[in-house]
Amino acid sequence: MKINVRGKNIEVTPALSEYAEKRLSKLDKHFDDKSDMQVVLSVIREDHIVEVTVTLNGLMLRAEESTGDMYTSIDMVVEKLDRQVRKYKTRMTRTLRQRGVRVISEKHAALEAEERAGEEPRIVRNKRFTLKPMTVEEAILQMDLLGHSFFVFSSAESEAVNVVYRRRDGHYGLIEPE
Repeated sequence: MKINVRGKNIEVTPALSEYAEKRLSKLDKHFDDKSDMQVVLSVIREDHIVEVTVTLNGLMLRAEESTGDMYTSIDMVVEKLDRQVRKYKTRMTRTLRQRGVRVISEKHAALEAEERAGEEPRIVRNKRFTLKPMTVEEAILQMDLLGHSFFVFSSAESEAVNVVYRRRDGHYGLIEPE
């Protein structure tokens, strides 16, 4: 696995880079040599933030941790990624019907809407990614692993761009072009 460590608002020392690579190499057993891991170490005020993104055969795992110490943040993000990998493997062995659903907190959604109500909407981030053909079940799994509320994918059956999303009632929705 290829590990790329870079800093944002911090100079990455060789000791810090070696520690991150050593701890993250613990996850090597789950990934093949083609896997790519991007590690971003950043400091904002007194928060030491570690963001890790792993791409694996079109699957993307992401984890982020923030503590007062960079080494602790690295340790915690490794634990979080390990849990995600185990969760992914477990879910792959189950069918979609056997999975439980998570309910989004309506109170949390209402608070976010209130915060945004005072400002005019604008594009704050632009993202580009390749669309991998997959089934609806695979798209839902990918969305849950990323912790997103929606996921854009190319349907393996129709080869059209589709969107799967999590509804407030805990179920899923699918948007398909006509």
